[in-house]
Amino acid sequence: MKILVVDDEALLVKGIRFNLQNEGYEVITGSDGLDAVRLVQEQSPDLVVLDVMMPGMDGLTACAKIREFSDIPIILLTAKADDMDKLIGFDHGADDYLTKPFNILELKARIRAMLRRTGGSGKKEPASCLTIGTITLDLDARNAYKNGALADLTAKEFDVIEFLMRNPNRVYSREALLDTIWAYEYRSDIRTVDVHIRRLREKLEENPAEPKYILTKWGVGYYFRK
Repeated sequence: MKILVVDDEALLVKGIRFNLQNEGYEVITGSDGLDAVRLVQEQSPDLVVLDVMMPGMDGLTACAKIREFSDIPIILLTAKADDMDKLIGFDHGADDYLTKPFNILELKARIRAMLRRTGGSGKKEPASCLTIGTITLDLDARNAYKNGALADLTAKEFDVIEFLMRNPNRVYSREALLDTIWAYEYRSDIRTVDVHIRRLREKLEENPAEPKYILTKWGVGYYFRK
């Protein structure tokens, strides 16, 4: 499946591309509305992720122009959370709307849902539960369980453990986890990752001092052992 990502923030585009490619999507990118219209015509992507505020042709104008010749699913990204702004986006032909800063896992979930609704996805949808060893995640309810007992995770702790469990045995540096889980939110301290890993071990491991699942590759980063 091919996803077009258009935004004038180069680092944001890089992060989205990295995460979507990890999901198996082909990703093409642009930096303004003119790119969006041209690439939809030339590349025929299956879905567009389109920023609203861009120099030159903005995302709303590009969305309206794309709607003149295509019914491709379009997800708008915007820094504005006002309901009126969302209505304007829908009036211009958008199918969904995500406010910055956003959680990259939410963006991926919305892409999967949009492709499923439009019949565009050839990817197998993930199961609603993910279990490895004694740890189970209910992905719909966003609940975590250890040996069948509910573990009280924060939203960000759930994001971290979900990401690691979806990519078992793969080591991620602190920087990579910040870029992926915290995405484009304010990043104050790289030690944030260490704190979340410690809390996850306390809540999900039988013996946090000698973890079985949430492990450290010294000098490299963290991984979930399957």
